[in-house]
Amino acid sequence: MNIERFVAHRLFRADDSRQKVSRPAVLIAQAGVALGLAVMIVTLCVSIGFKHEVRQKAVGFGSHIRISDALSGGSLDGNAIAVDSTLLSFAASLDGIQSVQPYVTQPGVFHNGDDFKGFMLKGVGEEYDFSFFREFLVAGSASVYDVPDSLDGNHILISNDMATSLSLAVGDRIDAYFFTSQMRARRFTVSGIYDTGFGDFDRLYALTDIATVRSLARMDVAQMTGLEVQLDDYRQLNAKAAELDMLLNAQPAENSYLVQTIEEQNPGLFAWLNVLDTNVWVILALMLGVAGFTVISGLLILILERTQLIGTLKALGSPNASIRRIFLWLSAFIIGRGMLWGNIIGFGLCVVQKLTHIIPLNPRDYYLSAVPIEFHWPLLVLLEVLMMVVSV
Repeated sequence: MNIERFVAHRLFRADDSRQKVSRPAVLIAQAGVALGLAVMIVTLCVSIGFKHEVRQKAVGFGSHIRISDALSGGSLDGNAIAVDSTLLSFAASLDGIQSVQPYVTQPGVFHNGDDFKGFMLKGVGEEYDFSFFREFLVAGSASVYDVPDSLDGNHILISNDMATSLSLAVGDRIDAYFFTSQMRARRFTVSGIYDTGFGDFDRLYALTDIATVRSLARMDVAQMTGLEVQLDDYRQLNAKAAELDMLLNAQPAENSYLVQTIEEQNPGLFAWLNVLDTNVWVILALMLGVAGFTVISGLLILILERTQLIGTLKALGSPNASIRRIFLWLSAFIIGRGMLWGNIIGFGLCVVQKLTHIIPLNPRDYYLSAVPIEFHWPLLVLLEVLMMVVSV
C-alpha cells in the first residue's frame, strides 16, 4: 500500500468543520481550479470553433487552392487560361485532391430602378458542389442548374445583402452591365438567395452557369479564369499547393500558372485568425497561474494547520520526502475535485451553446451569427493533463 496516498486520502476525506481556516482555503482552491479549467475549456472550444467556421466559409466561396494566370497576380477578373484536359484529369486524380473545378469570373454592375450595385459574377459548371450555398440558402434554389421550370432566362444566385439593397425576391428579373472592350448588358432571373453572414464575400459574389459568363467574357469553351481545387485534408494545404505548382509549371504550355492557397488569397483574414492563437495562449497561461496559486495558498494553510500531524509523523521516523509526498497527494485530490467541477461547468456551457446558440454574434463584425463551439478532443485531453501536472 502507498502509505503517503493513504494518509493524504484520510486527510482529504476527514471532517474539517473544526478547521476554521483550512476548510475555506480548500474550497477556494477547488473553486480556483474549477474556474480556471472551465474558462480554458470554453476558450479552447470557442477559438477552435471560430477558426474552423470562418475558414470553412472562406473555402466555401472559393476553394482550398486556386489556379489562375500568373500574369494576373491572382486577380478575380484575371486573364483567361487554357488547361489541357489530360493535365486537368491528371491533377484531379492526384492523391488527396477531392475535385478540380473550372470557373470564370466577370465584374459587373446590377441596375434595378435607381439602385446600382457592383458585384463579381462567377460562372461554374454543372459539376460544381453547391452544398455550401445550400447550407445557407434563404429562398429558391442553391444550384443555378436545378431551378423550377417557371423561372425563365439566365438564372443567378445572389446574396441576401444584394437582394435587400436591390429589393429583389426569387423570380424577379435584374439587369446587369459588364465592361470589357465594350459594355454588354444581360438580364438575369433570381433563382436563389443565400446568406452566409460572411459580409465582405456576400456583398461580392453572385453565381450563374459557366457558359453565360464565358459568353460575356468572350472566352471559348477551352478557356477559363481559373481552377478551384478542393482537398480531402486541410492540413495538406501547403504540400498539395507546392505539388500542383511543380506539376503545372513543369509542363510546356502557353500559360504560366499561379497556384495560391486559400490563406494566400485572403492574407488579412487568416492573419486575423492567427492573432486568436496568441489570445488563447495568454488566457491559458493566466488561468493556469490562477489555479496554481490558489492551490499553493490553500496547501500552505493546510500545512500550517497540520503541524501536529507533521510532528507525529517525524516522531515515528517518517522522512521529509515522505511527508512532502503526503501533501502532494492531498493537493492532487483537491485539484482533482476542482477539475471535476471545472469539466462539468466548462463542457456544460459548451454543449448548451452548441445545441442552442444562445449567445449570438453580430455577423457584420464576426462573420458568424452565434458563438461557435468545436470539441478538439486530443487538445482537450492534453489540456486536462497539463492542468493536473502543472498545478501539482
